[in-house]
Amino acid sequence: MSDAVFMALALDQARQAAAAGEIPVGAVVVRHGQVIATGRNAPIDSHDPTAHAEIMALRAAAQVVGNYRLEDCELFVTLEPCAMCSGAMLQARLKRVVFGATEPMTGAAGSVIDLFAQARLNHQTALQGGVLAVQSAALLQDFFRQRRTEQRQAARQRHPLRDDALRTPEAAFEKLQGYSWKPHYLSDLPALGGLRMHYLDEAPCQEEGGAASSIFLCLHGHDAWSYQYSDMISSLLQAGHRVVAPDLIGFGKSDKPKKESFHTFAQHRQILVELVERLDLHHVVLVVQNWRDLLGLSLPMTAPQRYRGLRVINAPLAGEAARFPAACSVWRAVEERAIAAGAIAPAALKPFQANTAAFHAPFPDKGHGAALRAFFMMGLNQSSPKEAIFLADMCQFWRDCWTDASIGMGCETPSSL
Repeated sequence: MSDAVFMALALDQARQAAAAGEIPVGAVVVRHGQVIATGRNAPIDSHDPTAHAEIMALRAAAQVVGNYRLEDCELFVTLEPCAMCSGAMLQARLKRVVFGATEPMTGAAGSVIDLFAQARLNHQTALQGGVLAVQSAALLQDFFRQRRTEQRQAARQRHPLRDDALRTPEAAFEKLQGYSWKPHYLSDLPALGGLRMHYLDEAPCQEEGGAASSIFLCLHGHDAWSYQYSDMISSLLQAGHRVVAPDLIGFGKSDKPKKESFHTFAQHRQILVELVERLDLHHVVLVVQNWRDLLGLSLPMTAPQRYRGLRVINAPLAGEAARFPAACSVWRAVEERAIAAGAIAPAALKPFQANTAAFHAPFPDKGHGAALRAFFMMGLNQSSPKEAIFLADMCQFWRDCWTDASIGMGCETPSSL
């Protein structure tokens, strides 16, 4: 019988694994032209991290032969074996190993490393790859495609979409470069009213007992979303910081109310206040995009003990002060405090530049862009007595009550944060 025939039998085992909810990998062991053992992936069902298809087949074959040495046997497996399985094959002293698709992430038969090519080992096992590789790869691709579909469906069930909102399809985000961070969602904050909010929450790798030195709460600009910080997150993690970057409602992967009237300063501020409380953030360095961001600059007023620093990116916006007098008045208070602390960043630094196409990904049509239109002019109304009082309190906070001198502003690059 040919290699393709034996690999087809291994593919049957892989399909059985998929039907059981396991990653579809199958294997068969052949001796003198006869199949003496089969195996399929079963780590999930057996609660056994070693229960890979190859290991299962080797165990069964050793029982048939009555010996842990399988020197006259060949093993056929649908996927390039990992280091564990390759080591077991060499320990069994197999005559030959044949695999189907390559595994670029964990393959130990040439993709990542090649254990079979180590001349210093006291046994050499012949190796061949690529047999029915297309069929093997297609089985894996179909499995993971189905799993992603099921995960999206489960997410929709956990966070049902309101009738008055839109949700950008996940497909719009699948090909974005540099945005592989794990998504987090919540919809049970009181201010959300059932809308689904997306946020990133990445922590550095720490030794046991360690903790992030600061938490950078990164708020995107009025025409952006959390992708804005994709290049910055890695640098902050390497420096030992945790990064939380939410998508405001109407932006990014968060739900998008259809009506612009939803987007008020008070509504979005309350959502952010509740998010900070839910995640119980402390030692926060607040990162905002420019001097117009009253929303972000207002947060430390509620719980100043949670905040230890402020960073403002792309601060100078010449020509807009007359259009946004409320923001300008708060900015002057922040700037006065920064000047007193000697913390003004050099204006010669280049502002953060982002991928324009990626910024457009969450807004495939006009209906998804209500927040973009509303945020452009959103702010505090100085003619409203209630908002005027809040504005005065905000100015006083940044002029007199901010207790930490850690303020940076100007046109800052990600590395300067």
